[in-house]
This record gives sequence, structure tokens and C-alpha cells, in this order.
Amino acid sequence: MTVSKCEKCGNMKIDDEFHNFHISIRSHLSHLSQVNYNISLIIADDHEIFRDGLALMLSKQENISLLGQAENGKELIELVNQLHPDIVITDIKMPHLDGIKATKLLLEKNPDLKIIALSMFDEENLIVEMLEAGAKGYLLKNADKKEILEAINSVWEDNIFYCRHTSAKLASMIVKSKFDPHKKKQEIVFTDREKEIIRLICRQLTAQQIGNQLFLSKRTVEGYRTKIMEKMDVKNTAGVVIFALKNNMIKEEEIV
Repeated sequence: MTVSKCEKCGNMKIDDEFHNFHISIRSHLSHLSQVNYNISLIIADDHEIFRDGLALMLSKQENISLLGQAENGKELIELVNQLHPDIVITDIKMPHLDGIKATKLLLEKNPDLKIIALSMFDEENLIVEMLEAGAKGYLLKNADKKEILEAINSVWEDNIFYCRHTSAKLASMIVKSKFDPHKKKQEIVFTDREKEIIRLICRQLTAQQIGNQLFLSKRTVEGYRTKIMEKMDVKNTAGVVIFALKNNMIKEEEIV
């Protein structure tokens, strides 16, 4: 048996054939770890400046392929039928065919398509209609880059995304609507401590404030918060509030 130093990796080797095989496997695994998933996407908005700005930001993301842009609902349907994207981000108010009608038509033919609605602050009724039509989430048009990418990744993973700036009024409207993404899921059990923290989260308390009130460290509260959101399958406080209201864990008057 001969032992020598490999010139390629600097490690000691016993057998050339086995050692070369080991290097090949390690190189392959390293390559796999660098391969990112790719999300194909189409955006629709009748405001060209906004649409171009969103397209520019998305085009710089390594894991996103922007397949096309539409300026109205009819163009959106044509593009989706031609290009078959994973996700559509669409304005609600558009000429020729609005986002609500377009969403219903798209999901009839493409039930696996994920749709994110784009909205203004004063369009709560339209947001609810979009969710009832089958949208997987919504964003306000002033959302920052981080939230837009979080929404895209969230719905791509088949989760519902609620904009972090969801108002108490909109949360209440969603709860009273036909939209209920959790109705088919197995009942989720929360501990008494988790229920206590959920109520405080819904009152908009920070982790530090919750910790002070319950005599827990900030880190412990953050751990509880993460576990709660995982159980609820939500990504932010807005999701926690809507879930809690929908499942009668809190009352509307408890929301600050």
C-alpha cells in the first residue's frame, strides 16, 4: 500500500482510482450546492414607469426569470398561455380586463399558477376580491425590494403572503371573507404560552416588550414567534393577526 500527497487537493491519498473518484464526487456535490432554483415570472400593470422599475429590479435577481410584461388583463392572459410562468404579479385595476377577472380566468386553465396582487392603500375591497378569486398574496405598490422578493419566494413555496402593512380594517375584511387558506389543514395546536404571545403579537408589541411583560428574554420570545409563524404557515405579523382572527384566537377589538 502506498501513501502519497495529492497534487490537486493537498490531502493524503492511498489509492489513485479511489481518491480521484472521491474528488469527482466532492466537486459534483459542491456544484449542486451552488445551483439555485429558478422562478419564472410575468408582471402586469398599466403604468409603464412602475412596470419598468419592477422589471429592472427583478431582472437583477439570480433565481428569477422575468418572462414578460403586460399592460392589461388581456395581454396578461395571452402571455401566461404562451409562456407558462410559475408566478404572476398583477395590478388589480387595469384596462380591458381587471386583475380580478384575469385571475379567475387564469386559474381555470392554470390551477397551479401563483398570483400576487398589486394594490394601492385604499383598495381593501379589491384586495379581498383578489384573494377570493384565488390570489396567493398581495403587495402594496410602495413595497420595498425585500418584501417583494419575500412575497415571490413565499408563494412559490405554496404559502400565502400578507403584506406587512396590512391594516386592522383589511385584516378584519379578510377574516370575514370567503378566503380561508387554512380550512383544509389539520387543526393546529398551540400551547398556552404560544397563545399568550400570539395575543401580544396581534397588539403590535415588539419581542422586547413581550419579553418584559412575560419575564422572558427577547431571544426566547423570538424563538416562540418563529415557531408560531411556522405552525401558522405565515411570514409576518399580518399573517399572524389574520390567522388568529380567522381561528377565533383573538377579537377584533384586541388589535391595535
